[in-house]
Formats: sequence, structure tokens, C-alpha cells
Amino acid sequence: MENNNLVKVRRGNQIESRHHVHIAVVDSKGNLLHHAGNPDGKVYARSSMKPIQAIPIVETGAADYYEFSDADLSLCTASHNGEDMHTDRVLSILKRVGLEDTALNCGTHIPRWQDTYKELILNGKEVTPLYNNCSGKHTGMLATAKFMDEPIDTYYLPDHPVQQRILQAISDTCDYPKDEIEIGIDGCGVPVHGLPLDRLAYGFARMATPASFGNERKKTVQRITNAMMAAPEMVGGTNRFCTDFMAAGNGRFFGKAGAEGVYCIGDIETGLGIAVKVADGNGRAVYPAAMEVLVQLGLLNDDQIEQLTAYHHPKLHNARKEVIGELIPAFQLKHTSLA
Repeated sequence: MENNNLVKVRRGNQIESRHHVHIAVVDSKGNLLHHAGNPDGKVYARSSMKPIQAIPIVETGAADYYEFSDADLSLCTASHNGEDMHTDRVLSILKRVGLEDTALNCGTHIPRWQDTYKELILNGKEVTPLYNNCSGKHTGMLATAKFMDEPIDTYYLPDHPVQQRILQAISDTCDYPKDEIEIGIDGCGVPVHGLPLDRLAYGFARMATPASFGNERKKTVQRITNAMMAAPEMVGGTNRFCTDFMAAGNGRFFGKAGAEGVYCIGDIETGLGIAVKVADGNGRAVYPAAMEVLVQLGLLNDDQIEQLTAYHHPKLHNARKEVIGELIPAFQLKHTSLA
């Protein structure tokens, strides 16, 4: 009998590949309502944690002191394309903070946005950390360190106060013991946090319905999620699921992708948190899986499903740009009985 928790890859009439997925759907009280695969296995949250990692930027007072707009704060949660709107805003924040982009310790990779990369090549410019998809997050960390009068050059190390505040915020938000959070190093050099999948979902459920927090944390969380939904183009960019999903959600959903096939969603209306992990880490399967969860739970209307159909059932194209297959989410969520 074929495993139920799959995203299939069809080429022609043949199922060529299968991606196993793990899914947890949790309410704002921490109850696991629906799942597929293993909902409590520990996974690295990767960049899906960025909305929670942004909490200290607000709570230290750095965001107010440096006059962060919604778009600024949204960028701090981003895995952005490296479009001009992203890099210009990183530079704008750094200028207010009193730092240069050389302070960024996120390393380099080519920009996701090909037009930016072509422009750099044509103008003979170097690819710098400014174009790293995590430069917004690192800028927020730098702003916090500068505001708190902490060392700038080591802000990315696990024992730095910036990272320790983030660790505490994750522990608090996901209601998971700090000393049980697995610590690794992310692609951009900062700590990455390993938690059970259902705890990630619970963290997003609490951010969607933050009444269980104290008043200060409640206001902080609402400020961050509202910023993401108000400026979704900062979180991803052109032709990115995070951006298109939040734009289609029109103030109801916030969502954040993470590397190695992770996606987390908070639904303001129902208070649900959703966490998805593709077991083999292949990111092509995570958006169809996330979309299928939303559809099965009835959280999207017909117009939204139509707007996002390219992410729900992505087409495979060959080098001639011909459609030669598609990805098919082929799982059924299991309802978890609450004893």
C-alpha cells in the first residue's frame, strides 16, 4: 500500500518521483488537530523562524528608535529575491543605524532575481552580502546589537546577546524548553533552531492569535505579522509564494518559507498554525503541500485558489518551455482525536 503523505511528480503518464511530507495543524491552545506523516518529529525550522526571530528587534526598542516602517520590519523576516526594493531598503536601514553593508556577516550568494545578477555582471560589480536573501534579517540583528550597545562584529555567533534573545523568544513563543532546542548553523551563518514540527505550528498559531501572551508581547507579535501582511513584497519578492500567498490572503494569513522544504503559516481568522516539512528537503514540493493543506481545511476561497493555482499544481517545463508534467499533492490529512 502506497504511503499517504506524498507530493508526486508526474512526467508524461508516469509518476517519476515522490516526495514524502510531514504536516502539523495546531490550534492556539496547542492541540494537534490534523496531521500527515510524523507531526512531532524534530526539524530545523530554517528561515520559517524569521517572524519569531524579529521579536527582539521590536521588544528591545530598536525598531522604534530607528523608525522602522512596516516594510522595514517585513524585510527583517525575509528570504528576499535581492531586487532593488530589497537591497535599497537594507541600505536605508543600515544608514539609520549608522553602519555600512560591510557589517553584514551573512556571506554571499548570487541574487535570486536574475535581472539583478545580470545588472551586476554588466556593470562589473561584485556580489556582496547585501544580495544575500537573509540580509534583511541580519540588518535587524545589527540594529538590535547597535541599539543595545553590544559587539557588532560577533552578532551572528550563538553566545551573542542578540542570538540568546532570539533563542528565548523562540522558546517562549513555541512553548518548548530552551535547552531542548537543537542548535545548528544556518546557511547565512547564524544559529538555526530545531524543534518538533507541531511546536513550530503552535508558534505560528500563537502569533496568529496572540491573546495568550502578555500585553507587550501581544503588541509586538501583531506588529510583526501585520507588517508582513502589509508589505508582503519584502518577505519574498516578485513571483514568490510568500508574497503572492499573503497578497491573496488580504490580511488573513502570514506565511514564511524555510530552506530544505519547510513552510509555516498562521491564520488570523481561525487561529490555526500550520507547519510543513518535505522529508527529502526538496523545496519544489513544499508549496503544493502547503496549498493542499489550506484547500483541505477550507481556508481558501475559490478566487484565492485560482490566484495561487500555479503553486498548488506547478507545471514542469522543459528547456523549450513546453509543459511536460506537474507536481501533484496526493495526501489526505488525518484528523487527530482530542481525548
